[in-house]
Amino acid sequence: MASHSDTLVVFFGATAGANGGKLGSDERELILLVWQIVDLHEKKVGKLQRRLVKPDSLDLTEQCKEDTSLTVDELLKAEPLDSVLQQVQQSVSAEVKALGRNSYTLCVDGPLIIRQVLHPEASKKNLVLPECFYSFVDLKKEFHKCCPNSGPEKDLTLPSMLDYVCIPPVEDQVAGVTEVKSMVLIALHILDEPYNHKFTGFEAVKYKFESGACSKTEAVDSETVIRARGLPWQSSDQDIARFFKGLNIAKGGVALCLNAQGRRNGEALVRFINSEHRDMALERHKHHMGSRYIEVYKATGEEFLKIAGGTSNEVTQFLSKENQVIIRMRGLPFTATPQDVLGFLGTESPVTDATEGLLFVKYPDGRPTGDAFVLFSCEEYAQNALKKHKQILGKRYIELFRSTAAEVQQVLNRYMSTPLISTLPPPPMVQMPVMATQPFLTTGTTRDCVRLRGLPYTAAIEDILEFMGEHTIDIKPHGVHMVLNQQGRPSGDAFIQMKSSDRAFMVSQKCHKKMMKDRYVEVFQCSTEEMSYVLMGGTLNRSGLSPPPCKLPCLSPPTYAAFTNPAAMLPTEALYQPPLLATPRTPQPATHTAPTLAYYPPQAHAHAHAHAQLYMNMNMNYTAYYPRYLSDPPVSPSTMSYFGVPPGSMAAAVAAQPAPAMLQHGAQHGAQHGALVRMQGLPYNAGVKDILSFFQGYQLNPDTILVLYNLSGQRSGEALVTFPSEETARQAVAERSNQNLYGQPVRLLCCK
Repeated sequence: MASHSDTLVVFFGATAGANGGKLGSDERELILLVWQIVDLHEKKVGKLQRRLVKPDSLDLTEQCKEDTSLTVDELLKAEPLDSVLQQVQQSVSAEVKALGRNSYTLCVDGPLIIRQVLHPEASKKNLVLPECFYSFVDLKKEFHKCCPNSGPEKDLTLPSMLDYVCIPPVEDQVAGVTEVKSMVLIALHILDEPYNHKFTGFEAVKYKFESGACSKTEAVDSETVIRARGLPWQSSDQDIARFFKGLNIAKGGVALCLNAQGRRNGEALVRFINSEHRDMALERHKHHMGSRYIEVYKATGEEFLKIAGGTSNEVTQFLSKENQVIIRMRGLPFTATPQDVLGFLGTESPVTDATEGLLFVKYPDGRPTGDAFVLFSCEEYAQNALKKHKQILGKRYIELFRSTAAEVQQVLNRYMSTPLISTLPPPPMVQMPVMATQPFLTTGTTRDCVRLRGLPYTAAIEDILEFMGEHTIDIKPHGVHMVLNQQGRPSGDAFIQMKSSDRAFMVSQKCHKKMMKDRYVEVFQCSTEEMSYVLMGGTLNRSGLSPPPCKLPCLSPPTYAAFTNPAAMLPTEALYQPPLLATPRTPQPATHTAPTLAYYPPQAHAHAHAHAQLYMNMNMNYTAYYPRYLSDPPVSPSTMSYFGVPPGSMAAAVAAQPAPAMLQHGAQHGAQHGALVRMQGLPYNAGVKDILSFFQGYQLNPDTILVLYNLSGQRSGEALVTFPSEETARQAVAERSNQNLYGQPVRLLCCK
């Protein structure tokens, strides 16, 4: 509205919830509108008008009932908001015309009724507000200009302003009428002598959000920035601006945050024109965008610049064209040219300035990333382009999304500083102990990971993040790890590290058996220790963990521990698949003595031949681990190693090694001899503690006991116990054989 309006419309509203200073903070709907015209030239007033509004929800708070004295029955008879707003416009226009005036402006007691109630509610209900609701004057600010000694502006109330100018309070008890009459008295008073005030502080509500670029050198006041969290991943800057409808966002002031993989993480930084609007935005904490509530917190200018600021001249030039719709293309072939992209988009969605409206995202070395941003001059062209989402270019399907200037800056900043996908070295040809502790796993029992099983074989990291949806914000940095089989192809499994066990549990509950493409994916909560077991060939499902299967009975979870004594070594040939062996090698002795992961007691070297067979079978079930994004992730390797399945002839050669050779190797590492006793007929619920009690007095420790499992991962009723000497073993067999454990006789045999 023009700043020379000759009529004021004193305007008041109340909601079904909080009113006063908290008006609009609880998303409650309007239920009452009251207004009255003031002629600024003649200093006369028109007829006072009052309308009830029927809300969609008739649930009134007790405070509302007390403040307004309205009942549900009265509201049931009222008309909906769109009808009442039309009545307001028609009534005011007719009355202004009758007074011979040309223009009018709303006058309110604080901006909340306009900015925090009327515009947000109209936006949610898809109502088009009349133009008069996009401009207003704040009576408090105008009064404070006339009476600067009346106290801080934020503390002014209608009774305090009346009291300051010595006007008796209005006695009317009708809700809304009291407030409007009080505002009219104050307005007339400051229009008259000695103030002769001119209403000049016209405030505007922006019709739409303006996109634009932001420089890293720009000064951003921290008192104007908020962080919105919990946004739907497909939200655009326009969606966020709509959520904050009624508040004025600075040009280019919406910065969608991306995760380490370059996808939106459900957060955005929003910059407002001043601190007043920022404070009102904070009052929208946990307001809803669709069915989701959005968290709103304070943020800093530094955080905003880190996300939205840029220094690239190429980006600045690309974003210099105003009023453009930006579309992001993802998954482009690395060989795609500007002409290929223009041809893909077609004549129905012409790009602004042809190739000048394309921005390809590249790594610092100039390699294409498969991403590009495209400018369109109007919404129609952009909509036509979006219809090509997941259509094929070359041999790849292309994803298209709405984007923002801040996202352009952020994507370019990320790719130009650190590549999102590291170049992996080829598998090293180094001699390693078969069961060596994996260098890339820091085992722990905290269940802060999840396992995804049954992924489509075409699934990539991006598909997993999309599958996780809102939970992507809880993934640790670089915490997504793919598992490949021995051929280097996807195995259908992935492990994801979450920020806490609670978050991991939530993901396992909400994402289990969700669909990814045409397959449902199973999601199980696990720990890094269980992750290690699965990588060794074990199984993990909602029933629990089963150890790695092997021809010999497998070991129980308590025995999966790293011992300080080095384990026996397999020949080099057994460690690699044939494709990894270009020429035959002569086995070389190991030169390192680093601690390795042994799956048998340290005293059991006397039976190394049997354990060599166990090692062979365990190795055959090992799956290669292949972390995708490497930048010092918590469990990522510094180098890549592959444990292949040994060919049958090699495995047989390993199994056929005579015991002395294995014993000699064990002796080189300081292994000690012991005697094994096999227990048969154990109750299926018997564990390590039960066996220790059975052999009470023999000074055994848990590391000397192995509970054996069958191929289905269940306890077999047998166990191996290592005694310090053959004499002690024979004594135990003689004394304890056929004694009962939980009512069952247990048979003991000395292993030769």
